[in-house]
Amino acid sequence: MGPERADVREDKEFREFRDLMPRPDTFSDGFKIGTILMGLFVGFVMAPASVYMNLVAGLQMGEAAKWVTVLLYVEIMRRAFKKLKRPEIFVLFYMCGAAMAAGGEGFLWRQFLVQSEELRKMGMTGLIPAWYAPADAGEFRSFFRAAWAVPLGLTALMMLFQRIDHFGLGYVMFRLTADVEELPFPMAPVGAAGMTALADSSDDRETWRYRVFAMGAALGIAFGFIYLAVPSITGAIFSKPMRPLPIPFLDLTRYTEGGLPAMPMMLSFDLGLVITGMVMPFWAVMGSLFGVIFTMVVNPLLQGVGVLGSWEPGMSAMETVRTNTFDFYFSFNLGLTFAVAIIGFLHMKSKFDERKKEMDETGRTKIHWRDALARNRERGDIPIWVGLLIYFVSTITYITLTYILVNELSPVIDKRFPLLLLLFYGFIYTPLMSYISARMEGIVGMQMNIPFVKEATFIMSGYKGAAIWFAPIPLHNYANQVRSFRVMELTGTKLTSLIKAEVLTYPLMLIGTVLFAQFIWSLGPVPSEMFPFANEFWELRAYNSGLMWSATLPDAGISPFREAFRLDFIGSGLGVALMFYAVLARFNLPVFLVYGLIRGLDQSLPHMIIPTVSGAFIGRFWCRKRFGDKWPQYRIVFAAGFGAGMGLITMLALGFVFMAKSANVLPV
Repeated sequence: MGPERADVREDKEFREFRDLMPRPDTFSDGFKIGTILMGLFVGFVMAPASVYMNLVAGLQMGEAAKWVTVLLYVEIMRRAFKKLKRPEIFVLFYMCGAAMAAGGEGFLWRQFLVQSEELRKMGMTGLIPAWYAPADAGEFRSFFRAAWAVPLGLTALMMLFQRIDHFGLGYVMFRLTADVEELPFPMAPVGAAGMTALADSSDDRETWRYRVFAMGAALGIAFGFIYLAVPSITGAIFSKPMRPLPIPFLDLTRYTEGGLPAMPMMLSFDLGLVITGMVMPFWAVMGSLFGVIFTMVVNPLLQGVGVLGSWEPGMSAMETVRTNTFDFYFSFNLGLTFAVAIIGFLHMKSKFDERKKEMDETGRTKIHWRDALARNRERGDIPIWVGLLIYFVSTITYITLTYILVNELSPVIDKRFPLLLLLFYGFIYTPLMSYISARMEGIVGMQMNIPFVKEATFIMSGYKGAAIWFAPIPLHNYANQVRSFRVMELTGTKLTSLIKAEVLTYPLMLIGTVLFAQFIWSLGPVPSEMFPFANEFWELRAYNSGLMWSATLPDAGISPFREAFRLDFIGSGLGVALMFYAVLARFNLPVFLVYGLIRGLDQSLPHMIIPTVSGAFIGRFWCRKRFGDKWPQYRIVFAAGFGAGMGLITMLALGFVFMAKSANVLPV
């Protein structure tokens, strides 16, 4: 009776995110002139605004940018008395995702990393290879220098192979799992359903989406003006920006340390987090809330017994997080990661066995291997051998580049990185795990990943140096591409549409990555007071990464990794997470609560959780009651509108900042 009840609770929670759709009978080309123009709009307008928002306030608007673009396109088509087709919406989403990835933040991170104070303390800045970022990157604030030629060229090459690689092993796995094994892919219709709904409502009969979207956009513009535009514009005019609301948070640690020692206490005024809480699964947010409570109770206890011994009164929130990470949470989080993997594997196995039994009884798992070679020309299929050739060539390229970059163009302190390990990554581990994960995605809608594989093999290889952490190693899981192809199929989109889209988006990404990075870097040093979120969190991010990277430093001296890596703390994280899982499973509590709770045990920071929980309560107990069964649809569109409004006002402010910074000061 117990397991049956658990399945009922879980299915009820997932039902809002899963609507199965039949495979269409016809396919059409979604690559039109309209999708090209709207993709350029996202690439050259929304992408730089997204990067700027993230640097200033830690806000992401990737999905919102897709939604605003699609809804604008739908509105244009309505005015032209035309109905938008599903394939056009899918291709537009696909292109928007690629364009948003070209914001250039990666290069800004690179120039910061080579001058990071935390990595300098670990003795790592001198070991970051020049083909990743030049050591003097911070002195000139320009990517248009000879020293950046190799990093830019490698990035262009890797971006090309990554775009081509989408049609390699991922496509082969799609053909095997979707066509040959005919797996149902229960989560793929989530994305397809939204695109279908937009296409079906692209006439005058259903306009609630635009009203809800406009309400969200108006709120996003109003809040974005106060939260982002005012500080940006005043910072460009005056010596110090005016900030009506603290960005990214208000640090209260020094006021609470008497009662809560070693507990970072912050409060965020970001309304976007409240909106996020309204959209996220309720029980996942409640699990994160428990993580904050757990941290508030455990940290003072650990500090009292000397585990968090590096903490001292007077430390800021970020200093507290750094010391706690080094003393305890680095290893404790590794234990949590292993626990999540174990729980996910057990959960997937049980669901896998159930669905496998169902499909066996109906004969759906009887494999006809001849179907693997049969091309559906209506769908625009490419031959299987082409996909295998793409996978082989791209993998060989990754292996060759990694071996040359790490062993020939970087200082090798002791032992070279073994070629056999690279071959194992590319031709054994990647295809094996991709197939297992793709089958899991196809049967239960979840993917399988084994944590710490890359890190463990790097450490056990005997290699000494830092270059391997920045190299393009051929260690991939193509399950995401498999699901993307399934969504493509459900929307009736021809594969050739994606090939055309890739031809357009590659130069767009290549140009945008450099231009947007240089554009934002020209406004001021990154990070700096002009970019508060990056100024607060990038050193912490570098510190967390450096703890792991230091594992392959020379034996001389004391590696921070050796001090932070504690097997007993790893075991504690694993044991605590599995214990909580057993208790929650015993009482048949929702699966989202289980994952939210376990992930929240890793020193959850209250500045993000508190507003998110507020949004969850508003959505659960007021909005759901007010709007009834339509609330799950309303909240997605409202959140997209809010993000779009934030992005548009940020783009306006960014344009003003750029003009102010570019103006010449006339002599008096």
